[in-house]
Amino acid sequence: MSVYITDLAYFLPNAPISNEKMEEILGMVNQLPSRTRRIILRNNAIKNRHYAIDPQTGGITHTNAQLAAEAVRRLSPKTDFTPAQIECLCCGTSMPDQMMPGHASMVHGELGGAPLEIVSTAGVCLSGLTALKYAWMNVATGQSRNAVASGSELASGSMRADQMKKISAEKIDALENDPALSFEEDFLRWMLSDGAGAAYLSSEQPSDDKLALRIDWIDIRSYAHEMEVCMYMGANKLPDGSLRTWREFELSEAMQQGVFNVKQDVKLLNAEIIKTSAERMMPGVMERHNLRADQIDWFLPHYSSNYFRKPLMEGLARVGLDITEERWFTNLAEKGNTGSASIYIILEELFKSGRLKKGERILCFIPESGRFSIGYLHLTVV
Repeated sequence: MSVYITDLAYFLPNAPISNEKMEEILGMVNQLPSRTRRIILRNNAIKNRHYAIDPQTGGITHTNAQLAAEAVRRLSPKTDFTPAQIECLCCGTSMPDQMMPGHASMVHGELGGAPLEIVSTAGVCLSGLTALKYAWMNVATGQSRNAVASGSELASGSMRADQMKKISAEKIDALENDPALSFEEDFLRWMLSDGAGAAYLSSEQPSDDKLALRIDWIDIRSYAHEMEVCMYMGANKLPDGSLRTWREFELSEAMQQGVFNVKQDVKLLNAEIIKTSAERMMPGVMERHNLRADQIDWFLPHYSSNYFRKPLMEGLARVGLDITEERWFTNLAEKGNTGSASIYIILEELFKSGRLKKGERILCFIPESGRFSIGYLHLTVV
């Protein structure tokens, strides 16, 4: 059974935050400006992002569940659409508001409506795509007539200065001579932002005057069997590559050592993300789906930083998928890196841009550096 995305929506909280205002909103760790902020921002090319933070009080303005629920409310597959019509709700996120209950339960609670099937997908950036895949399969198998999938992130709540690991006096002195010492801890603080996106899926054949996207396939692969953890939260990484998790710390020790900060093994990321995304995975994708570069009209990559744009292009070309740059579409610079929500937000902008034509094919790329899982999504405009 064919399944169609008939509408997309997103929600970004509060006013856009420029690069110059970021540290004013998030606060300074140890009351000292970040040594690496400008370097990271220059490489990622993000100009604006959104935080669910009140700039006057520093308080949180929205929960993660509220962000997702607001994106869902903005869907309008029919003029009389209400959350009560949803039959299956699939919600992905990197950082839910609580450990239990599941994120989808909380989003459903915010939406109200009627009893429905729910599923929460965990992970990092790929959790938004796994939510979409469950929604697609649910409708395709006839379990539901429609489904809503979402990806949402509330990253800023973990990046405020009062949540960050404090830096010792000795390290502060050392930073004067070697700013790279703070790079790994600082890295994601200047990369991530808040937002939510949602898609409405239906088995109903779209009318000729309404744009829709047919889901052709979703291909996801994990390489955790051969890769170390790269992006993590709630743990610290040990020299042998294993994790010491929050359960193994006293609470005061965990806070002092920044166990609950989001962290990235930057050296591992740079060494492996393109190799895994393109050279390891793409040949299999091309073979399984008989995919060629000349078949792709639009390429929508989710990447954390513009730094990876050229290496990704070169990596795909090396395996025979040479997608020329005029077919690439992203809104990273103005919408920021919203993790699992990013692909929804990118798709929404293209979907409502007036640029799509019937029969065009879209390839979406969603990498996850948690322990290196990669996803590709193929759509046809109908």
